[in-house]
Amino acid sequence: MAKEYSKLRGKIVEMFGTQSEFAGKIGASEQTITNKLAGKSQFSQDDIILWCNVLGIAAGDVGDYFFAQKLSNS
Repeated sequence: MAKEYSKLRGKIVEMFGTQSEFAGKIGASEQTITNKLAGKSQFSQDDIILWCNVLGIAAGDVGDYFFAQKLSNS
């Protein structure tokens, strides 16, 4: 089942304004961020830890941002 990253996207925009600014902050390309948020590449544990630290996401909220499931239309 596909993951839902809209809450994570919102947090990035809230904190940095753009994915590009966020990418620069974590030393990644904007394309890398786009691919992860589009589900084209997966998050590693290191990615999740880094993103949470930079975005101020508490350990107890990780599931809401990184493991939410997309609801099917069926």
